[in-house]
Amino acid sequence: MIRRIELTDFRVYRHAIIELNEGVTAVIGRNAQGKTSLAEAMSYLSTLQSFRGVANDALVRTGADTAYIRADIVHDDGREILVEAEINRAGRNRVLVNKQKLARVKDLLGVVRTTVFAPTDLELVYKGPETRRDMLDDALVALATRNDSVRVEVDRIIRQRNVLLKQANGRLTEDIEMTLDVWDAQFVEKGSYLGEARAKVVARLTPLVREAYEQLAGEPTSVDLVYEPEWRRIGLATALAEARNEDVRRGISSVGPHRDDVLFFIKGMPAKTHASQGECRTLALAMKLAIHRLVTEVVGATPLLVLDDVLSELDPQRCEALLRHMPPGQVLITTAQVLPEAAHPDSIIRISGGAVVTDTPDSDGTS
Repeated sequence: MIRRIELTDFRVYRHAIIELNEGVTAVIGRNAQGKTSLAEAMSYLSTLQSFRGVANDALVRTGADTAYIRADIVHDDGREILVEAEINRAGRNRVLVNKQKLARVKDLLGVVRTTVFAPTDLELVYKGPETRRDMLDDALVALATRNDSVRVEVDRIIRQRNVLLKQANGRLTEDIEMTLDVWDAQFVEKGSYLGEARAKVVARLTPLVREAYEQLAGEPTSVDLVYEPEWRRIGLATALAEARNEDVRRGISSVGPHRDDVLFFIKGMPAKTHASQGECRTLALAMKLAIHRLVTEVVGATPLLVLDDVLSELDPQRCEALLRHMPPGQVLITTAQVLPEAAHPDSIIRISGGAVVTDTPDSDGTS
């Protein structure tokens, strides 16, 4: 859990120190006051990236050159860790863990784990395949940090292969073919591993997604996840060989894990085309909750759960169901509205213009 976080020149925060509890913390304030920025800072410590998808320099307060995030982390086994992140508007960022500089970003993976659910995630079912691939790969990294190296290596191989294909200019010469053989051998090794890892995690997530969906919907529902790319059926080596001429002609890698998708089904029908908006939103939330639960079970440590302005996007029934079935551990809920009756936060943080006031809720949990 994050016990204490200090923000300096981060987003709208000039300077703020926030003490956090182990349970549920509600962050309340009007729009554009810093609620999401606080959630963003907490999740940044997991990946050194914004869950909003913006560049790091956007995280630095207007008028400042450098932003700082300092956090006291307490692991489930009692270990205490100090994480300090420095974000520079121009230049390299750096991270210290217990005052020791990290040589590589991946060395931070696993120090802080977060599960973030934002309003944009409610469109998970409707969005393109890249969003669902990223969701799966993020889950793989949260489950085992070594998977980050595999993901990075696959991306590197694809980039280099595409450069070669463009250089071929539509002609499969002997030199191009020999170099493609080299890249394809690496692609088969790393890509096949990534595909197998994705298939395994989808198989483990499916019953958890089904359970979470039924809790949110309040009724038994058939929910399935399908990950069956054609290249895995015939093998990546065969798929690449069959597509080689077409890849050279088009100048792009047309098969492999970078083109995969995960299909969602509700009551046996494709969710993307047959499910209602409410069903798709429930499915997206169930997916995130299932990943959160799986990481907790496999790693043996509970990630921080961040629900950023999600309650206002759900209908009252699903909102109440989510609050009733909140997973154990540290939870941060941000909202611009009055908390629902089902919410019983352990503490409330009120934010206005980057200024933070922490108080304890009354017995009704709304003030």
